[in-house]
Amino acid sequence: MPSSNIAEALPPLALALGDPAGVGPEIAAKAWEQRVAEGLRPFFVVGDIRSIEAVWRGPIARISDPFEASSAFNTGLPLIQLEDAGEIIPGEPNIAGARCSLDSLELAVGLARSGAASGLITGPVSKAQLYGIGFVHPGQTEFVAERCGVARENVVMMLAGPSLRTVPITTHIPLKEVPDHLSADLIVSRARTTERGLARDFGIARPRLAIAGLNPHAGEGGALGREEIDIVIPALQRLRDEGIEIEGPLAADTMFHPRARARYDAALCLYHDQALIPLKTLHFDEGVNVTLGLPIVRTSPDHGTAFGIAGQDMADPGAMIAAIRLASQCAENRARAQ
Repeated sequence: MPSSNIAEALPPLALALGDPAGVGPEIAAKAWEQRVAEGLRPFFVVGDIRSIEAVWRGPIARISDPFEASSAFNTGLPLIQLEDAGEIIPGEPNIAGARCSLDSLELAVGLARSGAASGLITGPVSKAQLYGIGFVHPGQTEFVAERCGVARENVVMMLAGPSLRTVPITTHIPLKEVPDHLSADLIVSRARTTERGLARDFGIARPRLAIAGLNPHAGEGGALGREEIDIVIPALQRLRDEGIEIEGPLAADTMFHPRARARYDAALCLYHDQALIPLKTLHFDEGVNVTLGLPIVRTSPDHGTAFGIAGQDMADPGAMIAAIRLASQCAENRARAQ
């Protein structure tokens, strides 16, 4: 089936607005404003209408069913209204807003799981506020994984931009603890999920992976550390034995220039900043967080709530537009593979 026909046959995308006091409502509305210029497929937002009205004067189309989003998309931003989120003041988060952001996420996940939405885009939330209402997950990724019945260790966070995709093997832990958390099993698991995700969601028939070393110069043959020899290389041998194409361990300071990036489809990095610094340097306003290993498509703009600029018409919608576009592409790739 031609790509255009596949896209037209898919349900709309669901977008959870995130914290109502953050920039999520503004960038979602601005993305809708640019829908024609950016070629965005129909999406609807889930949240409190007042969070959008506080920062934007465009048309909003209240809907009760995702099916209505496609027909309403060209006349107004389709929105499924949640219960009152309390007082909404841009830049001033509160507990009621945290409950609203969690409720919008819960509903949007459910719609994606049921097939009423072809993918999920999550707006930025405040973890501090969520923890205040008893949220026990490290972040939205783990919450979505649990609701989808997938163990958190079986999902992978990939940061994607136009010319680079990176995967952090370890994420939000202190740098000094990274060597203790690394293992061949962890690298193998992350690499397998990445390889399958690139094939399923990105339509890459034979993904090419690269992995960074932990130490300067990838350990310099053991002179600058043995993690590459003791952990990374055994993991690579197992992956190659499975038929996965993977290069490394590579010196992290030479694997992100243009010629190096042309050799792989995704770079596996051993800690958080090793993955995020190059991605954000190259694609700060276009970076997308995509979760691999889920039964649903899930993307998110790779930035936070930005409470400091909320309500000031300063938020750049570039990353949200990129997240919507990537969710659409992933959904199409999944449908094409069926």
